[in-house]
Amino acid sequence: MATKIPTIQDVVRAYNLLMRHIEDDAHDGLRAYGGIIRAGKGALVESLARNIIEIAWHNLGGKATRLSFDKKPILVPIKKQYIDRIKDQKIRTHILKNIRDYVYKFKTDVHVNVDNKLVMGVECKAYTENAMIKRIAVDGMFLKQSHPKALNVLFQLESQLGGDYGDIKKDIHYGSNPTHTILSYFDDVDLNIITLLDGERKVDRPIHKRRFYKRLRTESVKRAVKVFEDMLGYSL
Repeated sequence: MATKIPTIQDVVRAYNLLMRHIEDDAHDGLRAYGGIIRAGKGALVESLARNIIEIAWHNLGGKATRLSFDKKPILVPIKKQYIDRIKDQKIRTHILKNIRDYVYKFKTDVHVNVDNKLVMGVECKAYTENAMIKRIAVDGMFLKQSHPKALNVLFQLESQLGGDYGDIKKDIHYGSNPTHTILSYFDDVDLNIITLLDGERKVDRPIHKRRFYKRLRTESVKRAVKVFEDMLGYSL
């Protein structure tokens, strides 16, 4: 049976339905209110990202069987230069003797694979501020160490990065001064930032509360699909 490809309308409906009721579910749930909100938003953003990627891949004419979101841990080995800098000879010797065990395992939120090869790592956030960009950039650097051709993507509902990331109607985003400055220290990381909801995030106006709710627009999803089409085109 052929896999059903989601539509842009499916994505919009899923967001609008869940975001309208996420606060009700949190109040009715047994877990802490804030934890349910965070978990609900996190799962929603990851689901939206996968669906939009599926739409983009389908639009490019890619076969559904070639695309997968299997998320295997990415293994980052210890750097030899680091070991050489360790002053204590006994510690250096111990690490070198057990060098195969010295790896760091990490995952991005969504791993995009084509023909079982990782082509894109997507970090999914309800919102992003610049303090979070540092962590995302480090993960992007790790990704490039093991998969040099893989693309780094930040997929967010709202932006709290400053600049014009929240002006989703623009074709070109010039970004913000602090974001570009942070990323300038990570030579291997070319971070593609996709924002779905218009306007800068306001700390005192959380969108899961009804009076601050932001509707997801069809035009915004179409723009996100186009960005992913451009990035996935080389994988055909």
